[in-house]
Amino acid sequence: MSKDYYSVLGVEKNASKDEIKKAFRKLAHQYHPDKKGGNEGKFKEVNEAYNILSNDQKRKEYDTYGHAFGNAGGFGGFDFSQFNQGATQGFNDFDLGDIFGEFFGGRRGRTKRGSDISVDIEVNFYDSIFGTERKIILNKTSYCENCKGSGAEKNSEMENCKTCNGKGRIHETTKSFFGTFTTEKECRECHGVGEIPKKKCRTCGGHGLIKKQEEISIKIPVGIEDGQMIRLSGAGEAIRGGVSGDLYVKVHIRRDQNFIKEGNNLVTTLNIKVTDALLGGEYTLNTLDGKLKVKIPEGVSFGETLRIKGKGVPMSGNSRGDLLIKINIELPKKLSKKAKKELEDLREEGL
Repeated sequence: MSKDYYSVLGVEKNASKDEIKKAFRKLAHQYHPDKKGGNEGKFKEVNEAYNILSNDQKRKEYDTYGHAFGNAGGFGGFDFSQFNQGATQGFNDFDLGDIFGEFFGGRRGRTKRGSDISVDIEVNFYDSIFGTERKIILNKTSYCENCKGSGAEKNSEMENCKTCNGKGRIHETTKSFFGTFTTEKECRECHGVGEIPKKKCRTCGGHGLIKKQEEISIKIPVGIEDGQMIRLSGAGEAIRGGVSGDLYVKVHIRRDQNFIKEGNNLVTTLNIKVTDALLGGEYTLNTLDGKLKVKIPEGVSFGETLRIKGKGVPMSGNSRGDLLIKINIELPKKLSKKAKKELEDLREEGL
């Protein structure tokens, strides 16, 4: 039965060469047999389809005669010299290392890096405005304090690794359906350093790393936003012969019952009596800076905002935003006979 190479790659018959190449790269990643969950049969089929459709002449013949045009079973004459030459028919600007690098040891020269760590912490509203310092305990891989990550006991000399002859990398032969490959990998004995200690560290056994609980201080900056991420460079997982990963701290701010943050300003609501709205008055307001006396002007309106300068969020230098007080006039639910009489008199006066 004739194969539909376009269906194999999941592209239309009028697909461009770029679309075909993108589809091939995606499926090659997905089905590679050396990858967990890979499928050797599918991988061969995808390569066969790409070998035909990426070549203008072969694609033309295939579109004319179908699968029988050259009995292109298996890899259909898959030519691996294309990879060594860098670019030939159908593989222009195509980097095989993008697909196979993760399976065959990666590329040489890249600095090894430990894994990043992500944590979430919660701070109260006050600390989010004025900043604070928090301490957390992490159980993570760290450099051994006794040998400082070298793996050597104190005062012990280092010597060339005999496994890799001090090169830090070794060559391994890998067999697959492609053929036999000679690949270069990091030396497992010295972890790419090229040296091993004559006497191994008694604390870490020569690994240079230990799993331990570590207390880390986190500075919460002034005016931090909810959900903001703090990055602590090098505070992640340590790795031998490389650099430590980073620690990412996501900050969640606990809501305050009285205040919200709007830019550099703090906003709150103050409930006042009808008489104070008409005649003016004075209220004591609990703020983040402590108690504050607030004067209510005569004839203040419902929803009007009073501004207290310099009582908001700290900014650069010694400046701060403002405190915005929204006025809410509370109406009494019940009135005495006397109050009703006085209000009736006011109404007759046009008030």
